[in-house]
Amino acid sequence: MVPNQMAAIASVPKLCLHLISSAIQRCRMSEDICRLSVALKRFPVSDPPVIGISISDTGVGSCLEEYKDLRYSRDYPSFEKWDGELSVTTTSIGDSEIYYYHLNLKESVPTNRLTALPSKSKNGAKFCGTEISLSTFERMDDLQAEITHFFQRVLILKISNIAVELVIEPGDILESQYGNFIQANECNRLPSPMSNIECLKSGLEDFVYKHGNSLNEKCFSCFPNRVIPVTKWKSLVQLEHLKVGSGLACHAESQRSTEQVMEAVIMISEASEPSISCSSACGPKTEVLGFYDFSPCAISQSSMNALISIDWKNYGLTLRSIVDQNGSALLEWEDLPTYAHIDIIMIPSEKRKTELDKNLMKKAVTLALDDLKARYTGLLLSAHALKAGSSYTCRIPQGKNILHLDDRWSCSMTQFKSWKNLSRESSICLINQ
Repeated sequence: MVPNQMAAIASVPKLCLHLISSAIQRCRMSEDICRLSVALKRFPVSDPPVIGISISDTGVGSCLEEYKDLRYSRDYPSFEKWDGELSVTTTSIGDSEIYYYHLNLKESVPTNRLTALPSKSKNGAKFCGTEISLSTFERMDDLQAEITHFFQRVLILKISNIAVELVIEPGDILESQYGNFIQANECNRLPSPMSNIECLKSGLEDFVYKHGNSLNEKCFSCFPNRVIPVTKWKSLVQLEHLKVGSGLACHAESQRSTEQVMEAVIMISEASEPSISCSSACGPKTEVLGFYDFSPCAISQSSMNALISIDWKNYGLTLRSIVDQNGSALLEWEDLPTYAHIDIIMIPSEKRKTELDKNLMKKAVTLALDDLKARYTGLLLSAHALKAGSSYTCRIPQGKNILHLDDRWSCSMTQFKSWKNLSRESSICLINQ
């Protein structure tokens, strides 16, 4: 997994994602609560319609070094959809003026690409931020889909001081602006200091419950708050839908080198029988999500090799295939229980500028799998372990019957007509009436 090297821009949507990533970094450098806003506005008077794009943040001011390596290649099909021009407005908290720049990425002479425009006094006001704007002939739907997908993954990280939003202005179309977009109501102010890996766990839980953050709240159709009586009194127990494990691997190549760190989080979810609209949330395929510098990034070939080399069968899993799908690693499993799903996140240490060691990535994922096995008895059992003891007994609190179950992972991962969500350590089981 390596950072995005923006040697050439492949398309306007990819440029937008790069500019949003830079805005995230500026917000993270700020000690204050920040807002990151992306606005898409259609101007229908032209044919084809022009789309105006604005990316603004209230983080520390922009450094012009951010744009020196950007260039827009003529080799890409979308070259004619954009004139290559960016308008940059920026100021830092200590500046007395607001600075304006014009950047032309299609300019072949590097020294002619950036033009400084007249600045404007802040009249003693103390504020900071950056806005970058451009216009393109790209389709509104394509831009919206790409940016929404990006933000849905950024939300997993639960960056505590950044509120993000995507606003759509459809122009002359008589529709509300509040359509399929991400609205920033508040920052992710966590109740207490949490480690990075704990934030990942919490963010991935929301990601799963909200079907990839495509919903504003948990999907109660797939993950209902089912409770059962424990005794004749009113004590209730909520059944668990998610099982999560994490792993952190470290390695220092030498005393002088920067320590390499890789964190991995794996979540196994089991939904109730989903509706047709939610069916894509389950299934035998896992998209491995990778991040770098708090932004989604592509999964490298080294990371792909690390995933292939893991002894998945030792955890009762059979990997059918692994493919590179537009920079993402897509794993497909054999014999995954119905309505079950596996999610995997990998994130390296900050400020890492070189390729991470394959063995480090493998170790982090393996540690996350080991953590799952340790936390949830009977989960991720290998075929050998199943043969050693394929059944067990659990006493039902209010009866004398004994239930024998043949489980592949754990009882909560297997569907029964009369029994569900029973674990080895449980003293309670649910009877569907």
